[in-house]
Amino acid sequence: MGGLLNRVFHRLALRRWRREVAQAATMALPQLRQQRNQARALRGQLDRLIHIADGRLALPQIGTSAFPRPHGTDWSWRPELWRGPLPTPGLSSVPSKSRLSDEVSLFHDCSISELTLRQLRNSREEDLAPFGLRMDVFKFDGSFLSLVVDLPPEACTNLARHHLIRVDTILESEKPLEIFARLNIRHGPNTEQLVRELPLGEKNVTVEYDLAYSTLNEKRIERIWLDLIFEAPDMNQVVIRDLTFARYRRANI
Repeated sequence: MGGLLNRVFHRLALRRWRREVAQAATMALPQLRQQRNQARALRGQLDRLIHIADGRLALPQIGTSAFPRPHGTDWSWRPELWRGPLPTPGLSSVPSKSRLSDEVSLFHDCSISELTLRQLRNSREEDLAPFGLRMDVFKFDGSFLSLVVDLPPEACTNLARHHLIRVDTILESEKPLEIFARLNIRHGPNTEQLVRELPLGEKNVTVEYDLAYSTLNEKRIERIWLDLIFEAPDMNQVVIRDLTFARYRRANI
């Protein structure tokens, strides 16, 4: 009975709003203003319902940390933004140093920001990450644009020069774009910086950082973060479908 009543109420509501839309062009302005306010309030609730429903119903499963790991991995991680829905799914006219989550922030030096960030729901069968990140860049008058991902403290625990750190990402862009991935490891007063250029035009990208070639002080490691640096990003859209990290020991030769 309840299901039948819900369907009846739903049809009545749809009929009512179709009628309001048909009359909007000739409606008296005070009444039109009232209808607009009601429509906005309704839209806000519908948008929230759709966002929650998309998060629960679409593939893949929210919260999953499943992804391929190299043999011998002793630590691995997918940041929160790619695992679950954020309280604030998007930002527009993004100022420098803005945070989209506790772990991801954006840095730039534009005088006027024409950048947007939005979390989106992955729904393709090949996607392992539940969510992705879309960045739209319109006019860009700055000299740098960097997406910063702070790794958790566990990444520093027992980190040594016999380790390799691997970063895997699925990345799409409207136009070919030069992107550099810089791993930063703060140890005492110094910061080790290891830079890799992502292959141009490839979607599934893997980069590895061999710490044997660093001057890392293993006893003083304090913090690790990754900079994704975008060169000449204006009038482009970038979607990062997934981003994962794995730490493993170098094979003995």
